[in-house]
Amino acid sequence: MSFGLLLTLFIALFAFHEIALAQNGTVTTRHYKFNIQMTKVTRLCHTKSMVTVNGKFPGPRIMAREGDRLLIEVVNQVPNNISIHWHGIRQLHSGWADGPAYVTQCPIQTGQSYLYNFTVDGQRGTLWWHAHVSWLRSTVYGPLIILPKKGVPYPFTKPYKEVPIIFGEWFNVDPEAIISQALQTGGGPNVSDSYTINGLPGPLYNCSAKDTFKLKVQPGKTYLLRLINAALNDELFFSIANHSLTVVEADAIYVKPFETETILITPGQTTNVLLKTKSKIPNASFLMAARPYVTGQGTFDNSTVAGILQYSKSPKKIPLFKPSLPALNDTAYATNFTNKIRSLATVQYPANVPLKVDKRFFFTIGLGTSPCDQQNGTCQGPNGMRFSATVNNISFVQPNTALLQSHYSGQSNGIYSPDFPISPLTWFNYTGSPPNNTMVNNGTKLVVLRFNTSVEVIMQDTSILGAESHPLHLHGFNFFVVGQGFGNYDPNKDPKKFNLVDPIERNTIGVPSGGWVAIRGMVYALSFGSSHELGIEDGLVGFGWKVTQSKAFSAAKRSS
Repeated sequence: MSFGLLLTLFIALFAFHEIALAQNGTVTTRHYKFNIQMTKVTRLCHTKSMVTVNGKFPGPRIMAREGDRLLIEVVNQVPNNISIHWHGIRQLHSGWADGPAYVTQCPIQTGQSYLYNFTVDGQRGTLWWHAHVSWLRSTVYGPLIILPKKGVPYPFTKPYKEVPIIFGEWFNVDPEAIISQALQTGGGPNVSDSYTINGLPGPLYNCSAKDTFKLKVQPGKTYLLRLINAALNDELFFSIANHSLTVVEADAIYVKPFETETILITPGQTTNVLLKTKSKIPNASFLMAARPYVTGQGTFDNSTVAGILQYSKSPKKIPLFKPSLPALNDTAYATNFTNKIRSLATVQYPANVPLKVDKRFFFTIGLGTSPCDQQNGTCQGPNGMRFSATVNNISFVQPNTALLQSHYSGQSNGIYSPDFPISPLTWFNYTGSPPNNTMVNNGTKLVVLRFNTSVEVIMQDTSILGAESHPLHLHGFNFFVVGQGFGNYDPNKDPKKFNLVDPIERNTIGVPSGGWVAIRGMVYALSFGSSHELGIEDGLVGFGWKVTQSKAFSAAKRSS
């Protein structure tokens, strides 16, 4: 996988109202404490000391109900700075709590603590949390599960049991050393040594037969699998041998149910599926396996992680069936799967996609190059340069002061500038022959929008240094995916095909390799962007929105 997919683009949106009561007029407050600590962990016969939460890998599960208030104290006991992002939580009343370092907060320093305070407003489903500094999220992550309000049923078959399944990665060496080396050399980081399911590599890797996730099930039951892709870089295909899955939710949004043999899940995404077990105990057990979907020309972890689905009271010595996964580069399957995901769009769970658009943006996403700052003057990127990911040829420069802090203190001059280009400065055939000049511009730039603005953003992949898929996450907010396609976006033809009836509402989407995606949303928040999920502190893509004239300003000041 090339460096562009590693440098996942993120737009950050954050709101600043006082914490409101849930719709029923009461709030249940749930308290959690995260101790960030070093813990010795062994995988693939390699033991290392790594950063964890409460000594667990993956970290502890957070459980809440829609309308609950969460108070999560994070205590940093490791040498690294840390912050925690609550991935997918709509921070409509609590922008200070979203967690991306140097955007909404300065990171928590060694020996310090921070209390995250937010209310889960109008959401239910599977989300997750993770570190948001550098590559610490390779080990610091966990599920965040939001149940419906008491007495409110799921809009699908009530499951017999619910099981979180979180995909991740294992590195035999310190991931911080890997990304540090990549930033120094200007090339792509080394890939992981294995993928994991709930922290376990599984039987297809050496020295890992005992480190296998096993899902034990009863015959004739329905299980809700809460799938999370916490891998740093790779989109994954997932399937269970001889079993079909029914997709019922994506990114904590109920969807029109559909059956599939294999799902595709992008880094940062969550997908809930129903697994209906066989009516009688079969004379077999079944691998549940995941491997990458690959675009681009770079290196990637070409391996398969597996767990085992076992029926209770089945014989010990029985065959083990393996699933048939799509080819690594099966873009047709990936596209077909993505197009099936539609919002439920009912009276109870409507798809309130904006029909009127106030502001339109066209962003080109891809790779470029920047000069090498090594003493010898050369790097491992193209033509002795370093890779840089860009939006509209702007590569983000991370500030030393949190963007939100600089705004509310009235000291934003010199921290950021509100002149991010709303369209490419230079137009070209984005998916055709790339331009000769691949040099990027650098800066900490934002787009300024007014409160309650409806926005449409076209994200266009480019072929500069190679076309590839680019996962996009909207911090603290959701968006509707109204259209996508391959080739160059056509503003005259493509909008006529937009889905404005039941488009999926998500917080993370993959911009297709050699294609485009169109999203719409309402800006209810004071928002700042320009942070990659990976937290790489050099050569980042940068974009952000800052909303003006919002009543949220004074509320945020009172809560700060």
